[in-house]
Amino acid sequence: MSEIHALAASQAGAKLEPFSYDPGPLADDHVEIEVQYCGVCHSDYSMWRNEFGWTQFPFVAGHEAIGKIVAVGSDAKFVKVGQTVGLGWNSASCLHCRQCLHGDHNLCENLQMTIIGRYGAFATRVRCHWLWATPIPEGVDLSKAGPLFCAGITVFHPLVQFEVKPTDRVGVLGIGGLGHLALQFLNKWGCHVTAFSSSLSKADEIKKMGAHDVVDTHSQESMQKLAGSLNFILSTVAASDFDLNPFVNALTPNGRLHLVGVIPEIKVQMPLLLLKQRSVSSSPSGPPSEVMAMLDFCARHGVAPITEEFPMSQANEAMAHLESGKARYRVVLKQDLQ
Repeated sequence: MSEIHALAASQAGAKLEPFSYDPGPLADDHVEIEVQYCGVCHSDYSMWRNEFGWTQFPFVAGHEAIGKIVAVGSDAKFVKVGQTVGLGWNSASCLHCRQCLHGDHNLCENLQMTIIGRYGAFATRVRCHWLWATPIPEGVDLSKAGPLFCAGITVFHPLVQFEVKPTDRVGVLGIGGLGHLALQFLNKWGCHVTAFSSSLSKADEIKKMGAHDVVDTHSQESMQKLAGSLNFILSTVAASDFDLNPFVNALTPNGRLHLVGVIPEIKVQMPLLLLKQRSVSSSPSGPPSEVMAMLDFCARHGVAPITEEFPMSQANEAMAHLESGKARYRVVLKQDLQ
C-alpha cells in the first residue's frame, strides 16, 4: 500500500504537523479504512499531552473513525472492500482468551488500542483487526457517527451490562460529550431520566436531549429530596475533587453508581453502601456486538451526537476548541488531508 498521510505531534503537547509513514504489508486478519470523518475525544487530548504516560511519539491521535474499507487481509471475515465502517478505541483482540470467548472482547488480555502503540485516524487511512471494523447501518449520519464509537458505546455498554430496565429511574451526572448521549439513550430506553447539572441555565436544552428532570448539583435541598429514589446513576464526570457521596445517597437499596468519567481516585462513605446494599462500579468502552446493537438502536430511535465540524487540516484548532471547554458537544474532523 502507499504511504499514509497524517497529523502527528513530535512530543507531548506539540503542534500536530504533517507526517507520513509506510504502514507495511497489511496483516492477514486486518483491514485498511480510508478515513472520511474522525471524532475528537478528550482521550485524544489526554494522550496528546501524555497525561497517562502511555503515549509514544510521533503521536497520531484519532479513535472515532468513519470511512470505507479499501483493503482486506486474506483472513478477514464479514467485511469487504467498499463497505462503510467505524473504528473506536480498540483495534484488535486475541479472540481466544477467556474474555474474548465470553464475548467480552473489550476486556481481552491482549487488547490493542487504536492510539496506543499504533497510529490513529487523524490520517488519510487507518488499520484494525476486521472484528473491530463495525459496519454502519442505514439511518446513521456518517458525519456524526464517529463519537458513537467512543462516547456512545461507553455510555451504552453499562445499560446492557447491568440490565437497566425501562421502569428504572436513572440519573446522569455530567452533561457533556458523554452525558448528552446518555440522556438520549435512556430516554429512548424508556427510563425516567434525571440530569444532574451545575448550570440550571441549560435546563431547557438538557430536557430537549431527553431528561425529564434537571437537578442543581449545588443545591443540598434538591439533592436531599432525591435520597433513595434512583435505581442507577451514570457518572461521566472527570473532576478529581468531586464528592460522590450525595449521589450514592440518592440511590435506592441495591442501586448502582456507575463511573465512566476518568476520576483518579474515589472516596465513598462505606455506610452509604453497606446499609442499603448499594454498589459503585466502572467500565471501559464495549465489545463489538454491543457496538453493532448500539448503532441499530441509534438508527431506530434517531439518537445522534450533537457535533461541531472542523476540516481535519485544522485539527490543532479543533484540539484548542476542545481544551477551552467550549465544544458542544462533540467535535468531528472532516477529511481534507492530501
